[in-house]
Amino acid sequence: MSEPEGIILTERMDWDNMRVFRIVAELGSMNAAAHRLQESAPTIGRKIDQLEKDLNTVLLVRTTRGVELTDAGRIALSHIHAMAESVGEVFEYAGNRDRDVEGRIVLATGDGLGPYWIAPRLPEFQAANPKVQLRMRVVDAVPDLLEGEADIAIQFTEPKSPEIIGRKLGVLHYMSFASDAYLNECEQLPNSLFEYFRYKTILHEGYVNQIERWAPRVAELKKMIDYSLVTNSAAAMIEVCAHGGGIAVLPSYIGEVDERVKPLNLPEIAPIQFWLTYTERVRRLPQGQAVLDWLWTIFDERRVAWFRDAFVHPDQVKHGAESQITRTF
Repeated sequence: MSEPEGIILTERMDWDNMRVFRIVAELGSMNAAAHRLQESAPTIGRKIDQLEKDLNTVLLVRTTRGVELTDAGRIALSHIHAMAESVGEVFEYAGNRDRDVEGRIVLATGDGLGPYWIAPRLPEFQAANPKVQLRMRVVDAVPDLLEGEADIAIQFTEPKSPEIIGRKLGVLHYMSFASDAYLNECEQLPNSLFEYFRYKTILHEGYVNQIERWAPRVAELKKMIDYSLVTNSAAAMIEVCAHGGGIAVLPSYIGEVDERVKPLNLPEIAPIQFWLTYTERVRRLPQGQAVLDWLWTIFDERRVAWFRDAFVHPDQVKHGAESQITRTF
């Protein structure tokens, strides 16, 4: 029984000729391709001629300026790109199947979620993935993933580029905290946000710049409050608050992280969505997928309530009203 024609053609094709064609098309020049591949220009030309003969079509038109793709050449190039990616996946997935996941991933995050939520859970990830080196960078601005400033980022704006994958990871619920020392100094506690002008208020620099995005009523606070401290450090906010420096606006999960600061019995000030962003290239890396899976786990709203769409006050957790919450420290 004879083999199907497609199999015969596949076995007859020279993969090296296709690799050479891909580089010639990328550089737009036989001579440039010869220089990169450290082969002679006539050798490059013969490989292109052989590929055209195998495919029975013209792929390139030689000009004085270099080479230009024909319509058939553009079609062939798109398929050769796909074939190269498939070969890469064979090595990434099948080739690494019997080995531990290893490699480096750079994670960019803000100075709140990174140090206070992700870092305490990092040893668990390291124990499960001892050969993965996770580099966590605390950043103020959104990193350019396409330029390699990070592999994965947690950011507060939805990515616009179609080349960046963005998945909503959760919602941060900003609310008010103060220490017992400061509360004992106050004759009475604030009953609403609009009484904050009577108190020392601590804000993050990023909050001040983004207040207009929070909610119409919250924007009014910017006009009413003379902040006692504005800083770009979440650690500084928490320490000042814990030592009696005033009322700090912090995400609700801080109620679990640091018991020195007490949540006030007030509604949330603002819910802010945040996204997990990465590229398809990183998702295909075994170490990239390992980090992504782990991040989804530690922010899973089925396990922790802080990042759900609906606000859960820390007192509900403390008093057991939120029965489905699992403390994950």
